[in-house]
Amino acid sequence: NFDFMDRPPADTLIRALEQLYALGSLNDRGELTKLGRRMAEFPLDPMLSKSVIASEKYGCVSEILSTVSMLSIGASVFHRPKEKAVHADTARMNFARGGGGDHMALLRCYRDWSELSSYSAQWCFENYVQVKSMKKARDVREQLEGLCERVEIDPTTSLDKKDGNKIRNNDDDDAAAATGESNNFDPILKAITSGFFYNTAKLSKNGDYQTIKQHRTVHIHPSSVLAKTQEELPQPWLVYFELAFTSKEFMRQVAPIKPDWLIEIAPHFYQESDVLDARKKKMPKQRK
Repeated sequence: NFDFMDRPPADTLIRALEQLYALGSLNDRGELTKLGRRMAEFPLDPMLSKSVIASEKYGCVSEILSTVSMLSIGASVFHRPKEKAVHADTARMNFARGGGGDHMALLRCYRDWSELSSYSAQWCFENYVQVKSMKKARDVREQLEGLCERVEIDPTTSLDKKDGNKIRNNDDDDAAAATGESNNFDPILKAITSGFFYNTAKLSKNGDYQTIKQHRTVHIHPSSVLAKTQEELPQPWLVYFELAFTSKEFMRQVAPIKPDWLIEIAPHFYQESDVLDARKKKMPKQRK
């Protein structure tokens, strides 16, 4: 009944309500739940808000605040001058060492900037990172830290304190990522998946990705760190931040996940049949 100047399509509103209901922020009557009221405290996309709140369960609030801050500023973190494209690509892929896709690369980038360089502009220049974007991410993170206290979440909770494991760029994590074993960053990706289980895709037989519920063909965006390794080591299941429509439908900011997480995190949204083939079938053949 709101008097919109430009009324959104009914289908758009319905999809938005369905998504909020699936996230647990609305009840059957369309009213805010307790979780929904906590999510509404954050000036973020609801999926990002849900990830922040879920991070408390997985003991990685500090890591998620950094990752969410980097995601919220858009795709302007890295720059790639034409005359130094190879150097820029190498610098970006250094953040991807250890696995975890774009989300972990963004986290490593923020951590190196804040902890190793003490927010140095020179570090940004050397690593082909936009200093203005990083400062904006820092401002967003500081704001989110303050809001965490309002919803009784300790913003300093970290995997480093819990397990003594640093989220580094190391060869041990590279090996674990290649073999599908558990990584020390799995809790971070589980927290991300808690908010973005709506945005998931799996590798089909023909080598393309399909969204799990809508069965739409999507592709990894060329700027993703996973696009560089896709031919050698394709990831069977992905979670993505958003879709971009150009010549194809591309997934931006993608990370590998395990199908069992979907049943664990969103049993109201996914059934065993949705992930059954992941347990029984072999990986699709790689394209030649």
